[in-house]
Amino acid sequence: MTELDILRQLPDWSIVDQKLHREFEFKDFIQAFGFMAQAAIISEKMNHHPEWSNVYKIVVVELTTHSKGRISSLDIELATQMNKIFEQLSK
Repeated sequence: MTELDILRQLPDWSIVDQKLHREFEFKDFIQAFGFMAQAAIISEKMNHHPEWSNVYKIVVVELTTHSKGRISSLDIELATQMNKIFEQLSK
């Protein structure tokens, strides 16, 4: 899958330094933390963990598959799951 294909599938994401990148903005810290908690459960089940940070209501996520040295289908699936969590919390 090319970078263009990935970005077509995940239009809210970008590719920065060969990693999928997105900044999620929430209404407050509690909502941001809730997002991270839900995403952590999915990540653990997938055995695929994000590089991420949180400052107040912003969660910055970067995804790559270190064992493959590139973005893989695991990253795309985790990004898709994170998008779903974000959509649910943003209602």
